[in-house]
This record gives sequence, structure tokens and C-alpha cells, in this order.
Amino acid sequence: MSAGAQRARAVVECVPNVSEGRDRAALEAFAAAIAGVAGATLANVHADADHHRSVFTILGAPDAVEAAALALAARVVEIVDMRRHRGVHPRLGALDVLPFVPLVGVGMAEAVALARRVGRAIALRRALPVWYYGAAATRPGRPTPRELRRGEYEGLAARLATPDGAPDDGPARFDPRSGAVLVGARDVLVAFNVWLDGGDVTIARDVARQVRESSGGLPAVQAMGVLLPSRGVAQIALNLLDYRRTPIPLAFDRVVEAARRHGVGVRRAELVGLAPRAAFAGRSPASLGLADFGPLLELETYL
Repeated sequence: MSAGAQRARAVVECVPNVSEGRDRAALEAFAAAIAGVAGATLANVHADADHHRSVFTILGAPDAVEAAALALAARVVEIVDMRRHRGVHPRLGALDVLPFVPLVGVGMAEAVALARRVGRAIALRRALPVWYYGAAATRPGRPTPRELRRGEYEGLAARLATPDGAPDDGPARFDPRSGAVLVGARDVLVAFNVWLDGGDVTIARDVARQVRESSGGLPAVQAMGVLLPSRGVAQIALNLLDYRRTPIPLAFDRVVEAARRHGVGVRRAELVGLAPRAAFAGRSPASLGLADFGPLLELETYL
């Protein structure tokens, strides 16, 4: 394949996480901002009222994805007010996380350049503090947003007031309406939630502890146990940072086993965004609690 042909089929994924999961009109406005950019495909929107968070999956050529990310950022800053935001998911700002993922004909170095370019534009246009993580990190110790989100939005003003709290881009200024933005470049991540039978969040937290890598569980897995108040059930929210090391079936089965030891069953599971076919490791989605899974949730459908 010639360099020109390879460039023509370049595909990048961007997965913005927005601190709004309840207002349908706002979600529609965000989707419209993305869809209004030629060449950018809005492949999926996952909104959750209890997390008070929405996750958008954008695919396209790097320039189209860059334009879509900036269009979304403008609408989010206009609409979301963090002073009124409360949800079960940790967050630092209105446009909380903005990762870029190289998929086809694009290397990680190009995704890093894209992330930093977008981060710089947001910092300048919106006067917001921006930190970089993953492959785009400018300082060590920031493989994921978790390290940068400590203290959350409520601790952001105090953090920015210290010399060590200066952002990587933008002003060290607390914007009470929009907070801050975490911009990254990374490999494909599978976000996968498992709902337990019952609402005992203590059990959910113990199950999460047994599953996540930082507590001695599965490699390349982050997990937290939360209560979904509107549903009255507890949930294990998982990020599979490397589905090649820990595919969905391994994580799901570990959750089922850990919950069973507490005498609790699993009600269902859900994907947040898309997943590559290989992440299922040969298992059927239905066997993993994904009864509603279809081709539109498979990454390869769009490539």
C-alpha cells in the first residue's frame, strides 16, 4: 500500500467522557456538535444518570476527529456547570477525559501529537487547565486519568493554588463552572460494567478489590464498586486497560466468582462504548451478561 493510500484510510478513535448523564437535550446537543463535523463518525453514546456521565465514541481521520473533539469541547463548556454536578463516578471537570486512540494507519506518536494539539487548543480557547496522561503525559507517573483525578473537582481549587498543582497547559486558574480537562493518548480500552443482584455496595467494593490489579487482582484491570441509587443495585465498573492480557471473559468470570462467595449473583453486564472482537476471547456476548450486544457495539464494524 502506498503512503498516500495508507494515509487515506487512517482512523483514530476519540472517547470523550462528559460530566452529564441526565439532561437529554444536553446530550443531543453534544451529539449534534460531533455529527456536524464532516468525516467524523459518532459510533456510540453511552449515558448513565447515576454516574452522571456520558461517553461518546468518535471515529474518523485524525483531522476530522480533532475538529469533532474541539466542537464537542465548545458545547460542553457552554452547557455543563460543575457547581451543580453530583454523581457516583469520580470527575475533575465538565469535559473530564479526552483520550485519543490510534487504530488504522496511525501510530501512537501521531496520537500523542493530536492529543497535545487538542489539549493546547482547549487550554487557549477556553482558558482551562489541562493535564496530559497516558502516552501523551509530559511527566512520569500518569498512565491513566486516575492519578490526575485525585481530590476530584472539589479539591481542584486548592490543588491549582500550589506550585506542584500547575497544569501542563492552560492557566493555573480554577474555573468553577468547567473545572479541568484530562487529555490522553492510549491503546484501546474496554469499559465494562457488571450489575450485581442487590444493592450492597460494601460487597461491590470488595468484589472490585479482588478483581483490580492494584489490589493484587487481574493484570491491566481497574475496578470500583458503586451503588446505582436510581436502580437500587450495586455495580462493578471495570476498565480493561489491555484486553490482550485480561479479556472480558476473564474479568467477568472473576467478578462472578467473587460475588458468589458473598452469596450474590450477577444480574447483567454492559459495555460502555465499543469493544474489539478479540476482547471476547471466543466467548459469546450473551455468556458474559451482554444480552443486548449487537454489531454496532463491535469496533470492527466501523473499520
